[in-house]
Amino acid sequence: MKLQPDRQWFRSANGKHLLAGSPLMSFAVTDAGARILDVIEKGSSLPDGHESLTRRLLATGSAHPVSVTPANSQDITVVIPAFVRNDAEREQLELITQALHGLKIVIVDDHSPQELHIPGVHIIRNSENQGPANSRNTGLDHVETKYVAFVDVDTVVTSSQLQELAGYLADEQLSFVAPRLKTEPLDDFIHEYESVHSPLDLGDAPALVRPLSRVSYVPTAVLVARTESVLQLGAFDDSMRQGEDVDLIWRAVESGNMCRYVPSIQCQHQPRQTIRALLKQRFGYGSSAAFLDKRHPFTASPLRTHLFLLLPALALISGNLFSFFLLLPCAVIYFLITLRSTRLSLPDRLRVIFLGFRSTLSLTAQAITRAWWPLFLIAGFFNVYPAAMLTFSVLVPPIFGLMRRKSSYPLRYIAVRSLENAMYGLGVWKSVIQTRNVRCLVPVITIRKTQKRHS
Repeated sequence: MKLQPDRQWFRSANGKHLLAGSPLMSFAVTDAGARILDVIEKGSSLPDGHESLTRRLLATGSAHPVSVTPANSQDITVVIPAFVRNDAEREQLELITQALHGLKIVIVDDHSPQELHIPGVHIIRNSENQGPANSRNTGLDHVETKYVAFVDVDTVVTSSQLQELAGYLADEQLSFVAPRLKTEPLDDFIHEYESVHSPLDLGDAPALVRPLSRVSYVPTAVLVARTESVLQLGAFDDSMRQGEDVDLIWRAVESGNMCRYVPSIQCQHQPRQTIRALLKQRFGYGSSAAFLDKRHPFTASPLRTHLFLLLPALALISGNLFSFFLLLPCAVIYFLITLRSTRLSLPDRLRVIFLGFRSTLSLTAQAITRAWWPLFLIAGFFNVYPAAMLTFSVLVPPIFGLMRRKSSYPLRYIAVRSLENAMYGLGVWKSVIQTRNVRCLVPVITIRKTQKRHS
């Protein structure tokens, strides 16, 4: 067995203290534990007696499996919810089934305009359109294998990829695993845009999936799970047309199940065909926020950070440079002192602080342009600071995005980047009004030290 360190991995000079994971967790280890950490950093096979420490590292997202033995194809059933509207979508579905040869496949036809017929595939047709959650549950009723793979019709995934994903579930602590969903950067604007800004693409760093962490959810466009675990959780909530996949994962985490994101396995995802459809998708995602928060309080918060990182970030975004240059050194001094218990070197502590502030700055700007923009827009008519903060948050991230990745459509890029955030925010406010629940608009602000574990 081999593990790799999390993207956030900082060790003390003597090797006996570790700060890692998301959120950051502090570990104090023995000499034997330090040798195990050395092995993980080198990518070598783990020695005997590693289980106690590595179990904690895996459970906190501080380390991740490197490779696994693929599961047997006979242990996997694929459930595909399908609402097929035209010949192109029918052909796409047929291509998916061909790529999944050797696996049991159950297609749930969610009352498509024309009844589906694909040779050699078990197809169940709903008498009326029920939505993806209900369709997945219907398919799940016909699963008798150890593992179930949920696959959407707008993805491209192979049998071998699903077998490799299921191989991760040999770890009995793990109940769900998801790959990275990538959009191919073709010549048209939408493919180019979605290749870097798809909400389904959760990045290139492996992660343990938990609310309010670096990777707080995974979509069910491709998701492999223990069948028993899904059934014990009551499967998908079919009263939800949006966010049902996030709800399932969060219920799983709350019940003690673990979910892992494995970006080394990449599956292709087909984006929406028009900008209008793309914006409608973002609105739909936002409209699930208040409903998710009702089921999982504060987990749908638009921002989670430390108070002493938030204050200088707000000062910078508002253009109040005097306050920024006053607050930032105070925050740095505070964290340099509180991080002394980690035994990290001064440069490493400064790096942790810098990464935390950069993340807070980005997430705060994102929260302003998504969940909070109506409030800042109204307040901007009465005070210059909210107007400055909204302007900064709307314009600066897209400009930096253009600097990092030159777009063939720069003006359209900036417009869509701003509009997609605005549409997501409108969806959030729609759900707030429907549920009369404003908690999904409230940031989670912490004032605490990093959790510590001894091994």
